[in-house]
Amino acid sequence: MRYSFFSQIARRLAHTMPISITHHKPKLVVPAKVTPRVTKHLSDIDDQGSVRLHVPILMFYKNNSSMKGKDPAKFINDGLSKALVFYYPLADRLIEGPNKKLMVNCNSEGILFVEADANVELEKLGESIKPPCPYLDLLLHNVPGSDGIIGCPLLLVQVTRFSYGGFVVGIRLNHTMMDGYGMKLFLNALSELIQGADAPSILPVWQRDLLSARSSPRITCTHHEFDEQIGSRIAWESIEDKLIQQSFFFGNKVMEAIKNQVSPNCGCTKFELLLAILWKCRTVALDLHPEEIVRLTYIVSIRGKSLKSELPPGYYGNSFVAPAATSKAGLLCSNPLTYAVELVKKVKDHINEEYIRSVADLIVIKGRPELTKSWNFIVSDNRYVGVDEFNFGWGKPVFGGVPKAISLISFGVPVKNDKGEKGILIAISLPPLAMKKFQEVVYKMTFKNVEGVST
Repeated sequence: MRYSFFSQIARRLAHTMPISITHHKPKLVVPAKVTPRVTKHLSDIDDQGSVRLHVPILMFYKNNSSMKGKDPAKFINDGLSKALVFYYPLADRLIEGPNKKLMVNCNSEGILFVEADANVELEKLGESIKPPCPYLDLLLHNVPGSDGIIGCPLLLVQVTRFSYGGFVVGIRLNHTMMDGYGMKLFLNALSELIQGADAPSILPVWQRDLLSARSSPRITCTHHEFDEQIGSRIAWESIEDKLIQQSFFFGNKVMEAIKNQVSPNCGCTKFELLLAILWKCRTVALDLHPEEIVRLTYIVSIRGKSLKSELPPGYYGNSFVAPAATSKAGLLCSNPLTYAVELVKKVKDHINEEYIRSVADLIVIKGRPELTKSWNFIVSDNRYVGVDEFNFGWGKPVFGGVPKAISLISFGVPVKNDKGEKGILIAISLPPLAMKKFQEVVYKMTFKNVEGVST
């Protein structure tokens, strides 16, 4: 039997149910030992305008009978205190210097920690724990006065216990401090310390100077990700507050159907293929003028990109650039999918040492600009961050990842659907009418001819 794309969406949304959560008084968790009192500069890759935001993460854990009587909140609280001895800058506050340069004032003020209790069993939440999670604001309580970038806690952690066992760990991260790889290092350290290790297996490394601008900054490459078209930006901002979100699951059968639409010698990765078709479908759904310039900004790790000073394994700062593929809307929509795939591949293949240095220099020269909002689709591949793998003693999470798209930014996360099939889940933000059209276009281009597929 072939499952209808739209009925699957309706079935998933039907699982959403009202829940009530009691939040305990927030407290500050400080390092378990005395840590250095110093001022540390962020890198210029850390310090770009679009990274000045908070990123949420949720990890859901089932009840584990072997951990009966043990409180996950206490385990994680104690583990955080130990982890902050090694990652002590996370317990501090950002200050801003000349040219909006961010620095960490290391004073061990602590991270925010919230305990909470929910009136529902985890199992009853069903598929609604996956992006876009409707319970995010409850599972990550926004403590008043905590959500700024300057002078606010750099981490907020909430542990919410469900009825009859099971819990969720919510994390809100100030993105300027680290990226997905950095979070992976920190959570791995937390997991190891909770389970009895004396120190993390990979010790953290600061060394943010490795990704700072050159002493004589100069822009030597083209950076369309920072281009700004005033009219297009205003047009996007006029609809930005009307966005809704919907997630789309792409399993192996669907990815094979997409692959069959491109040239056999295309040689792209699965994620590049997914980016290309989503970009094309999104552009069709927005119904733009054919001459309008549209962008796909693909967040690319710079680890292993032949840097003269290779990043150490324990480096936990932001280590990515965000190159943009560009096209006229009409060309993107009317050409075969191979056209979009080649654009995505081309922009990724241009990442080298000079490009990375040019980005850092641009950030300084242009006053730390944000990525353009001019019909820009920004995507981050979070499949290998490992948030779905971390074990604090209760086993691996039933879901772990970024629980929603953040405005223009979508996150690809690894999940299993309700049939146990592994795949990529990605949440998309669009205005309501464009979302309806996007669903139709994606269905026609991907799911329509795939038998037995579940979305």
